[in-house]
Amino acid sequence: MGREVEEYFVWVCKEIEKRYEIEFERVGADKNHVHVLCSAAPRYAPSEIIRLIKGITAREIFKKFPGLRKELWGGEFWSDGKFVGTVGEGGNKNVIERYIERQGSSPAEVQLSFWL
Repeated sequence: MGREVEEYFVWVCKEIEKRYEIEFERVGADKNHVHVLCSAAPRYAPSEIIRLIKGITAREIFKKFPGLRKELWGGEFWSDGKFVGTVGEGGNKNVIERYIERQGSSPAEVQLSFWL
């Protein structure tokens, strides 16, 4: 993703936070995928959270950057794939936060693509 698209993606995530009981704790991108660490109200199933995030971000990004659709394989912002894992406030959360922060960097150079 280009820097402008990344920044807009983060802005859209912040707007999602305002409308839904979802808090984005970390967002990181690496080449062709995005990692999101978020907290959500227990009323949302993990699959519903992903549906909301993928649906809203794709719609809003294509509105702002209509030419982007032509650059993407099949004109889709998101693939059908997904992975959901749950973590508690213990050590696992810290490990995942560090992993997301290191997306897009080599082991010798820790640099974020983007994050909240």
